[in-house]
Amino acid sequence: MNEPITIAGAFELPPGRYPGDDVALFRMVLKGAMEAWPVGPSDVDGVLTSPCGGIAGYDTYFHDRLISELGLQPTFVETLNLGGATYLAMVDRAAAAIRNGQANTVLCISAGKFMKPSAGGGALMAGAVSDRDLEVPYGTFIPALYGLIASQFMAERNIKPEDLARVAVSARKWALLNPGARTHKAGPISVDEVLSSRMICTPYHFLDCSFPSDGGGAVLVTRASLGKKWAKQPAYFLGYGEYHPRGTLSNPGNLIENGATVSGPRAFAQAGLTPQDIKTAQLYDAFSSTPLLLLENLGFCGAGESGAMVQSGALDPGGRLPVNTYGGLMSFGHTGDASGMSLLTAGALQTMGIAGPNQVQDASHVLVHAYGGMMFDHATVILGREP
Repeated sequence: MNEPITIAGAFELPPGRYPGDDVALFRMVLKGAMEAWPVGPSDVDGVLTSPCGGIAGYDTYFHDRLISELGLQPTFVETLNLGGATYLAMVDRAAAAIRNGQANTVLCISAGKFMKPSAGGGALMAGAVSDRDLEVPYGTFIPALYGLIASQFMAERNIKPEDLARVAVSARKWALLNPGARTHKAGPISVDEVLSSRMICTPYHFLDCSFPSDGGGAVLVTRASLGKKWAKQPAYFLGYGEYHPRGTLSNPGNLIENGATVSGPRAFAQAGLTPQDIKTAQLYDAFSSTPLLLLENLGFCGAGESGAMVQSGALDPGGRLPVNTYGGLMSFGHTGDASGMSLLTAGALQTMGIAGPNQVQDASHVLVHAYGGMMFDHATVILGREP
């Protein structure tokens, strides 16, 4: 089937701290999406979901529960886990299923709770992303692991703490425009305030870190004829790239030449576009260093130039390349692995022209990049307003 593929619906549950378990969160996302979109369960013949339960105990058969909740008998279904990259991979897997005639409309959904380290979550999370023989025995912790990557990046690319802090400032500027963001009413922050917030782990201060939250979201992937029926302006799926260069930080290789250096060019080649064609980008920002590293590895600026780029205001509202227009993980909220879905829904809403007060004026081409693990599993999606 040569018909273009579209995202015809995007729904995001506002992040916060919700009562109940992960199943209850999935139900909230499912209910919200079905109420927001002009479709019913009978229109859906494919389901892609992340596992339910998070690191504490994945339910890898959770697709069966969703099928039961909606009363479906789908022809295509899968539970998929690539960490934060899961949801971009879902779009690619859904598109392949549609092109192969396995389905017409695929619901991609996720929800999750960010585990509190004080409840033993720190050890669980570190164990999930660290080598159990070479890393875990030394007391690995996720901020410290990110800090290793950031320290190499800063040393080799001449990135300063003020540059990292400016990323946090930009994210907050976007969150102040977004009523759904956790920090919407918290007020702006300055570089000095970021640098004077308490130290978490070198080089990160408290305000260099993302905002732990509960939440989730969903997108509806379908063939173009249905996408144009269900959305005034669907988001066309133009390009995709995926790359998995390592499984642990102790694997050989350069930590700052990550998978985006391969997944990005593949997505651009498939879309027939270049970084200069992108009007806005959604980049996974678990910490303030990661958008800068991704800007360089995806080709939006040269090596060592991301610091000057963020300091120029390029990533801010009204900037030449608005980044994380919904507030990002840092100011919208970090819902664990489900945060990759936040990036995707934000990118889709921008492309569809329905991002509300956060809408970029000309979002004709939007790039979304997310990763899983300690920047192990990388995926890049490019969306557009025309096929």
